[in-house]
Amino acid sequence: MFAARQTTQSLKRAFSTSAKAQSHVAVLGGIGQPLSLLLKLNPLVTKLSLYDIRLAAGVAADVDHCNTPSKCVGFGPEDGGLEKALEGAEVIIIPAGMPRKPGMTRDDLFNANASIVRDLAQAAAKVAPKARIGVIANPVNSTVPIVAEVFKAAGVYDPTRLFGVTTLDIVRASAFLSGIAGTHPKDTNVPVVGGHSGPTIVPLLSQLPAGKKVVEEGGETLAALVKRIQFGGDEVVKAKDGAGSATLSMAYAGADFTDSLLRAMNGEKNVKLCTYVESPLYKDQGVDFFSSPVSLTAEGTVGTIHPVGELHPTEQKLLEACLPDLKKNIAAGTAFIAKN
Repeated sequence: MFAARQTTQSLKRAFSTSAKAQSHVAVLGGIGQPLSLLLKLNPLVTKLSLYDIRLAAGVAADVDHCNTPSKCVGFGPEDGGLEKALEGAEVIIIPAGMPRKPGMTRDDLFNANASIVRDLAQAAAKVAPKARIGVIANPVNSTVPIVAEVFKAAGVYDPTRLFGVTTLDIVRASAFLSGIAGTHPKDTNVPVVGGHSGPTIVPLLSQLPAGKKVVEEGGETLAALVKRIQFGGDEVVKAKDGAGSATLSMAYAGADFTDSLLRAMNGEKNVKLCTYVESPLYKDQGVDFFSSPVSLTAEGTVGTIHPVGELHPTEQKLLEACLPDLKKNIAAGTAFIAKN
């Protein structure tokens, strides 16, 4: 009993420890169950709205029984449930969409998920246009531009309030590198830039001591580490044998991303994270969205977009390979809205 109590208290302290203002977070579908549970434990969340096409009310009732101060309410598509879930939301997290199955790439999900993200974005643009939006739904490289185009069409687009959640790439890089280097994962925070699929994921291992050693030694260890960071999702899909994709680690990453926004909104200074946003860094190459380190403002919006910094030659090659694919992914998202 004592051990269970200790575990519960540790989870509650895993995020920030004191809320200064009320924060209403809406989670729209997908990995909503584990993500919502983690957000319920975050003291910076005072209201949690869940929306899904089925079972949202039951999940919300279950999560709401956790003995934390925030309230959790669930909505389905009936009776205008989506708009009700979005009313008053300050942060909207969109994990909705089809999960990957064995043999599928993130691009294979595009046709199924593009229309889902479009419809959710249309509701958000109507009901909560000032909310900060974190897009998890794959393929992120394309779904973030879809949301941007929907908000532009509605006349409410603010690029500083739209984020692609690439936090899982950072989480994986930290876990995998620390396993090789023998460091603590929390002290092994690898910047990961570019996009959020395969070769568009560029881990900058050389920018911290543990990673620099691996990069300089090169060889099979480096190649295997980079591949595992870029294609870690495939590892989970294969291990689940067709029964799902990376839902739990993605929920963890999504909760960590949301906590960063909430900490900035609640007065913490110098909150910085890697995230996929409209960026000037490579616009001259037709890449309008790019993930790099971003400093958040006191409103939890995009502040300073930092350049990638000094790169090892191997990382420069990864970046050069990333940009053409990223350009195509972004174009696919904007073209989808133009046609639909």
